[in-house]
Amino acid sequence: MNPSPAEILDTLLGYLGFAVTIQEEQRDGQQVLQIFTHESDRLIGRREEVLDDLQYLVNRILLAQTPPAPRVFVDIEHFRAMRDDALVANVQQLAKAVRVTGRSIQTDPLNSYDRRIVHNAFKDDPEVMTWSPQDDSRVKRITLRKRQAARPAD
Repeated sequence: MNPSPAEILDTLLGYLGFAVTIQEEQRDGQQVLQIFTHESDRLIGRREEVLDDLQYLVNRILLAQTPPAPRVFVDIEHFRAMRDDALVANVQQLAKAVRVTGRSIQTDPLNSYDRRIVHNAFKDDPEVMTWSPQDDSRVKRITLRKRQAARPAD
């Protein structure tokens, strides 16, 4: 029998010397492993590299055990959820400026996880659309611009 995602994460963190409590949650239809510890700063990392790496490792182990395994998200004391909410609020302010001025605005450079959040926030917006370049850069800027009105059929 294969270990659960929470058991995999607990084992990884145990080998690294962290004392943690892990809770499994569902957020937007996705499984989230919520880590609670006194050393959250060390597990998040300077630019969230450690958190991203933990999530990557858990997902790679799951995929090796049972392909195709569903993707699991790793969060530490709701850090990622709060950060995602702040990112969406910031980008909504940029979108407000785009609506008022009609001029395109670029975000700060974002990683793929953050770009996905921004693109999903505006996928159904009737006034603002998002665009990011199709290159191999790890971090890219997203351009917010006014959506062109659909032309009526003649």
